[in-house]
Amino acid sequence: MKTKFYFTAILFLGFFTAVNAQAQNQECMTNLSIYVEHAKVKNYDAAYTPWKMVYDNCPDINRANFLYGERILKDKIKKSSGAEKDGFIADLMSLYDGSLKYFPAKTKKADVLIDKTMLKYDNKMADDSEIYESLGQAMKEDRDNFKNPKALYLYFSSLVDLHKAGKKDLQEVFDVYDDVTAKVEEEITVRTNRIAKLLPKEEAGTLTSKEKKILKADRTNSESFGKIAGSIDSKLGPLADCENLIPLYQKTFEQNKGNVEWVKRAVGLMFQKECTDDPMFQKLFEAQLALDPSADAYVYGGTLKMKNGDSSGALADFDKALSLETDNIKKSKIAYKVAVINKRKGSKSTARKYAQKAIDANSANGRAYLLIANLYASSANACGTDTFSKRAMFWKAADLARKAGRVDPSLSGTANKSAASYSAKAPTKEMIFSSGKSGQTITFNCWVGGSVKVPSI
Repeated sequence: MKTKFYFTAILFLGFFTAVNAQAQNQECMTNLSIYVEHAKVKNYDAAYTPWKMVYDNCPDINRANFLYGERILKDKIKKSSGAEKDGFIADLMSLYDGSLKYFPAKTKKADVLIDKTMLKYDNKMADDSEIYESLGQAMKEDRDNFKNPKALYLYFSSLVDLHKAGKKDLQEVFDVYDDVTAKVEEEITVRTNRIAKLLPKEEAGTLTSKEKKILKADRTNSESFGKIAGSIDSKLGPLADCENLIPLYQKTFEQNKGNVEWVKRAVGLMFQKECTDDPMFQKLFEAQLALDPSADAYVYGGTLKMKNGDSSGALADFDKALSLETDNIKKSKIAYKVAVINKRKGSKSTARKYAQKAIDANSANGRAYLLIANLYASSANACGTDTFSKRAMFWKAADLARKAGRVDPSLSGTANKSAASYSAKAPTKEMIFSSGKSGQTITFNCWVGGSVKVPSI
């Protein structure tokens, strides 16, 4: 009899729980609809109470709890102060964790770590050590999804500040610099590759509405990463001068000479910072050649040969580097490096040759376009028969600078400044009018070759 009673009680309790859960679920659905409508029109004050009811009782009922919840709580944080503000900040921190708990398939770990860190940073609740460690965790554990430009800069910036405070050594600064700049380049490359594919359709006017959104987003994000790249280099500043690099690598070479990653980073940074005259560069290059005789190693070998006056040997090494590399993006970067080396040596036609190889390998290599534009601009005085034709060269240079910004928006700031500078040096409307050359074509009989059409007025 007693067993029957317990069984009946359990059935009743189960039925009551199911009915209660169903009623609560219906209440959650009702409040979900209410707060979503308010949130859509940014009436976050009205959205807060129904959202809180749903989030507290049915957090996993819909992902909107987290998407709109973030906006609602950010609005509360913005409008509050003191203990109340701290409470809303704590709620938002919990919400970020909850998104990973309840919707793990749609939530990225890097995003959660970054969002929590940026929230603390924006509200002055974290020091450099905490910022560096938490963003470093995001970089190490979910690097592919670390796509926040501001967070990338903050990650590196906090480390530099820790180094200046004597809490981190210089080698760690260089290691993270390599990681961060490589990540920035990766993100820019992904976007510029998509842009390169969509540009012909944009020029033909055949972009779909979806493609227009993608192109707009890629241009905006690429430009943001470009700005961050400049800020990262500025933050590194004099820390990477040859005066710091050379003694550091002299001190640590013996213990790291068998570490291919360390050697490649060291020789790469010395090359980038133009410390190639020092014997330490030769030593690092030889170590890399022994460990990894890759395409980059031949670029460095060619650099040394060129410095020693062996131009033919240098060009042979450069071409060997290009032949070894099968990845077009990497090949483009190598060709650009070679173009820069030849530009520094004053070999303009050779520099253009390799810059064009860089463009052929990757049409989104905006730096190569900028380099050629600079070569043309610096040749203006040698490529004309009179003042007008000499200044006409700047139209050619300006066109290439503008193209650099179109194919790689991360360079748009530099590209626009260069184009404006070149255009200002080109013939004015008054000069075009007085010359009588409106609409005519001017041919260049120098190493540049080609021609440019005078604007019609």
